[in-house]
Amino acid sequence: MERRTIGATALAVGAVGLGCMPMSWAYSASRQRGAESLRAVHRALDLGSTLLDTADMYGPFTNELLLGRVLKERRADAFVSTKVGLLVGEQHIVANGRPGYVRRACDASLRRLQTDVIDLYQLHRADPEVPVEETWGAMAELVRAGKVRALGLCAVGARGRRRSGARLHDGTVRQLERVQQVFPVSAVQAELSVWSPEALESLLPWCAERGVGFLAAMPLGNGFLTGTLTPGQGFEPEDVRARHPRFTAEMMAANQPVVAGLRRTAARHGEDVTPAQVALAWVLAQGPHVIPVPGTKQERWVTENANAAGLRLTPEDLTELSRLPRAQGSWD
Repeated sequence: MERRTIGATALAVGAVGLGCMPMSWAYSASRQRGAESLRAVHRALDLGSTLLDTADMYGPFTNELLLGRVLKERRADAFVSTKVGLLVGEQHIVANGRPGYVRRACDASLRRLQTDVIDLYQLHRADPEVPVEETWGAMAELVRAGKVRALGLCAVGARGRRRSGARLHDGTVRQLERVQQVFPVSAVQAELSVWSPEALESLLPWCAERGVGFLAAMPLGNGFLTGTLTPGQGFEPEDVRARHPRFTAEMMAANQPVVAGLRRTAARHGEDVTPAQVALAWVLAQGPHVIPVPGTKQERWVTENANAAGLRLTPEDLTELSRLPRAQGSWD
């Protein structure tokens, strides 16, 4: 299994990580089964997909509790990444970056995860009421206390405010420049996929120049790039895709050329290669510091995703994939 590293700390992880959010939050609530999810996590670790990415807000809290059941037995096999900074209310999500809260949240995550150290602690979102340097300083104290090994920052997000004419991740780069003065950034997490390549403009180069790892969120386009979704199929009310403009029947139909391009590339590499594996291989080809973190809750998809690390796209493949249209129906 190919190995990659998280920042200058040289913390080694497998080439493909596992996003654990769908196991207990945001996707298809009727299909969330604890035993099945536990098997998926164990399978990921067996295959060398050691990076397990979660957050205290997923559930909330239940996602960390689920992972804790695995980590109690297999902590040495895993690279544990969790997040802090967002609180889930009845109908809303709010940021909390107060230093006291960060310290309490970390202790709570450690208890739920059944571990004495978090490999990568990420700031989910900066609190607009608290200078980001103060929040980051509290996180840095956790490293010095031995509770955390490295710090990461999640991108502002597609729905964040942007200045006129600014690139999508300019706001995140400004945040990174600020917190880097307080304590080194080891990793950045942001969306990156064939149909959402915006991170290539400024964010990925920023990371490459500084030896910072890049965790590619949603590398399979919330499932669309797997080619298993049908326009107009509908989603459960709690599923984030039920409210996402990319997943209306009209936009899913309009975005089918992206899946068709992935299928063409997959066919050139053999009948067993899938569009999802091509999409993950494209992400891996963007640099040695890039680690895709696809989310799933089933063993078979974990296996398929992990095997994408062995797929080598040709220069011709990469050129063709770079010409695929970007996603229609983005919040931007």
